[in-house]
Amino acid sequence: MTALVVAEHDHGTLKVATHNAVTAAAACGGEVHVLVAGQNAAAAAKQAAAIAGVSRVLHADAGSLAEQLAENVAAQVLAVAGPYGHILFPATAHGKNVAPRVAAKLDVAQVSDIIKVVSPDTFERPIYAGNAIATVQSTDRVKLITVRTTGFDAAAATGGSAAVETIAAVADSGTSGFVGREVTKSDRPELAAARIVVSGGRALGSAEKFNEVLTPLADRLGAALGASRAAVDAGYAPNDWQVGQTGKIVAPQLYIACGISGAIQHLAGMKDSKVIVAIQQGSRGADLQRGGLRTGSGRLHGGARARQGALSQRGRFRHARGWRRCPDPRRCTSSPARSVRSCVAARRSLSW
Repeated sequence: MTALVVAEHDHGTLKVATHNAVTAAAACGGEVHVLVAGQNAAAAAKQAAAIAGVSRVLHADAGSLAEQLAENVAAQVLAVAGPYGHILFPATAHGKNVAPRVAAKLDVAQVSDIIKVVSPDTFERPIYAGNAIATVQSTDRVKLITVRTTGFDAAAATGGSAAVETIAAVADSGTSGFVGREVTKSDRPELAAARIVVSGGRALGSAEKFNEVLTPLADRLGAALGASRAAVDAGYAPNDWQVGQTGKIVAPQLYIACGISGAIQHLAGMKDSKVIVAIQQGSRGADLQRGGLRTGSGRLHGGARARQGALSQRGRFRHARGWRRCPDPRRCTSSPARSVRSCVAARRSLSW
């Protein structure tokens, strides 16, 4: 059956995530149509028509769709949903806001965050922070899907010649209203779509060191800046730079991780990167390697080195025969000077 992709755009330009969703829709079989709902979005509709593999573009243009309010966009999708067997959204903040509303109205189960199309009714999606892949089969008449954009290559922006059809726009639902928007403006590439990402972790020591070390590197490479959750929580970087399970999912050509140990939550957001370079001191990048990723080694300097040195003391205890290391130092929370009896893991190890 024909698949419908709900485009994400800023009225004048399509977001790259739409191209990834088109690739996923094409893998479902049948024709691919794209819905562009907005105000003065003719330019975005024209771009959608040029995407390779798209056979038809539906363009709804009205003031009720100007701010992309989820209730109004969902109503617009429902107005055209009848003939489609698959409805796909990019798994972005906007897509995740609209898709569940459409699924509820259609009374179907949503298949979230797919990374592979096995067959028209069977899909793969990551679970447990990407540690396992679930194969999900949907028996609903309409497959309502969100697409993890890093799981699919972007469809070519040129090569298509689809017809653009203007359709009637829905009226304002009246259930919500637009108050205001605060947008962070930057000359850097968008984090989720950047070809190169430079990320920093808590080991950099401070917000000043974070900017001193990473900003010149990102400027030289033309890269987007990212951060681990620990760095964001410590105030080194803003929330919209966070990469990971609870942040943004990225898959750049090159991902440079500076002072990031590689917690599983962070790996979930960047492990699909084509090349990963980890700059660490000693074995602090072991989690990256344990996650099956090839990493390089390097050195941090200044405050970052001092902080890493302090961290390396965790799990060491003074013993009658000298300093000893806890058998499970990564989980050890005791301070260096505490006795062996304070370490649960050490007490369990008779040979320690």
